[in-house]
Amino acid sequence: MSEATRVKNTGLRGVTVADSAISFIDGEKGVLIYRGYRIEDLADRSSFMETVYLLLFGILPTGEHLEAFTRQVKDLRRVPGYVIDSMRHWPKSARPMDVLQACVPLLSMAEEHGDTMDRQVCLNRSIALVAQMPTLVAAWHRIRNDQPVLDPDPDLDHAGNFLWMLQGKKTDPATAKDLDVCLILHADHTFNASTFAAREVVSTRASLYAGVAAGLGALSGSLHGGANAKVMEMLLKLENEPDIEGWVSARLAGGERIMGMGHAIYKTGDPRAVYLKRMGQRLGAQTGGKWADISRKIEETALAIFAGLGKSTILPNVDFNSAPVYYLMGIPTDLMTPIFAISRVAGWCAHIIEEQFADVQGKPALYRPQAQYVGEYCGLMGCEYSPMSTRK
Repeated sequence: MSEATRVKNTGLRGVTVADSAISFIDGEKGVLIYRGYRIEDLADRSSFMETVYLLLFGILPTGEHLEAFTRQVKDLRRVPGYVIDSMRHWPKSARPMDVLQACVPLLSMAEEHGDTMDRQVCLNRSIALVAQMPTLVAAWHRIRNDQPVLDPDPDLDHAGNFLWMLQGKKTDPATAKDLDVCLILHADHTFNASTFAAREVVSTRASLYAGVAAGLGALSGSLHGGANAKVMEMLLKLENEPDIEGWVSARLAGGERIMGMGHAIYKTGDPRAVYLKRMGQRLGAQTGGKWADISRKIEETALAIFAGLGKSTILPNVDFNSAPVYYLMGIPTDLMTPIFAISRVAGWCAHIIEEQFADVQGKPALYRPQAQYVGEYCGLMGCEYSPMSTRK
């Protein structure tokens, strides 16, 4: 490939690698769609369980189907005892995302044929992972704090049950509903880094568990799922800052980033951020928390500066607004990315199943991109191998 035609160091941005019927983004218009349905309709009118059903099965459920699906998820919330026993022996300083990623292969060990390529088997495993991810996150948090691990409560919905297992108290219905909406908003986002990682892994015919573990690994990075924790760390540092506007101006003047500002795709606003911003303002008013106010000052100052520089497409993203929401719910900073995983596992599994059973020219498409070699080159015969005694 010539220098003029090759795509170089783009991180595959703008490169179409596969077809998908799961979600769609129009960054210029600020549109996000799951299986044909706009995220606004799902956030306003749906539930996380209904959204998971939509992602996995491709259609909205009937009332009867949703009831059965919800019951199935509740019945699968418990994890094998050996997983909890193993976690008790791990360093309590371990990062929650590392723990979560380590748990998924442990879950696969309970499967007699973990690499089975059967659609219904994969769907059943997906539903189990959706059910068990909150249990794993909550169990690790309680283990590391020397607290008893709590059993799931079948009377609580997905979000309310997670908060119960995490905090040991029943939350108010409004907060549980807020978290349920958060889970809807984060459930899928086309070929983001973690979803691409999951699809790439299973394109080799690896198991669904291997794909989810890969997704967790990618999500843990600070440029992806870890960004919300970085936002909250920024807000905590500014808790007693008397001049937020001055801090933002100085930071941008010095060429530094404001965590949570800007998105690789959305240029006119992230539709998910609208919901989270309102949620943060409401929770802040209820709890007396100052985080929504600090966020507002950062946002207003940064947007004014960006506008003056002709960078009006740099706007708050989902991480900027989700961090204070989770914190006001009483969720520790280092659990914010695992919360992301509790939601996104639904999207990963939908993509994994789509990838595993894709049929491209009669066979699954193994992901195999090319790289442009820029290292030492001495012709097709290679460089001359010099004896160690002659090397300098």
